Amino acid sequence: MQNTCLKITVLALALSSIYLSEAASAKPKPKPKKLTVAWETDTTLRVPESVLYDEAGQVLFVANIDGKSDELDGSGFISKVGLDGKIQNLRWTSGLNAPKGMGLYRNRLYVTDVYRLVVINTETGQAEKTYDAVDPKKAFLNDVTVAKDGTVYVSDSRFDKIYRLKDDKWEVWMEGEQLNKPNGLLAMGKDKLMIGSTKTGALRSVDVNTKTMTTVADGMAATDGIVTDGKGNFFVSDWNGQLFFVQSGGEKQQLLDSREQKINTADIEYIRSQKLLIVPTFFKNKLVAYKVQ
Repeated sequence: MQNTCLKITVLALALSSIYLSEAASAKPKPKPKKLTVAWETDTTLRVPESVLYDEAGQVLFVANIDGKSDELDGSGFISKVGLDGKIQNLRWTSGLNAPKGMGLYRNRLYVTDVYRLVVINTETGQAEKTYDAVDPKKAFLNDVTVAKDGTVYVSDSRFDKIYRLKDDKWEVWMEGEQLNKPNGLLAMGKDKLMIGSTKTGALRSVDVNTKTMTTVADGMAATDGIVTDGKGNFFVSDWNGQLFFVQSGGEKQQLLDSREQKINTADIEYIRSQKLLIVPTFFKNKLVAYKVQ
């Protein structure tokens, strides 16, 4: 009798353990994200390619190509836009060549300028220094990201290169077809770099120390901007008109599809404190801010 009771108790404990294990693994899936329009700028911007939030100044920097994306015409400029969507200074600094990606470290704004990286003092709006690509005639510098220690990374999306500026040393840090036309970049701390590969529509993670690359998610067409939600997940834009939310495990959700309306979604920004996702619309000449819910 005692043996029978003991067996029943052991069986009950085993079943209980299985139930608890299944219950733990069957966690409810996070609610799908939703976007609602918060504001739009007017259309005085000129082919806005990227937007960057300056927390210290409580302002958005916007890079305007104002012409062809590889033209050395000096017509590109940087605008300042308030967090209410009002343009504060349309041509805060000008004379650039098709400016695209931007990165900010202290009071220095790093901007790509077709074949070079331009360093602008945010207090004066004046360019202080430039760094040329290895071969200016074969360069298409695109996005910029800055790590917490001030290391700057720059993508060359036509010629499969990633440049690095560290301790004033400017060099090709990675190159080769395995990069699959890198565009969007995002430094995560000092040891990880996120890359958007436009050729494969993939979001990939690179170990800065070993240069080992891992694909997080793919199927996102012409990946452009990458920003983090601050919780290990990412918002990724496809230049053609899609926005995605990519969880750290690789699951992705399409948040927006404006391809039919021919509204591009270029290099985005996310302001975590306000849950605002800011989208440059390229040929539509405006920014659109979405509340993330």
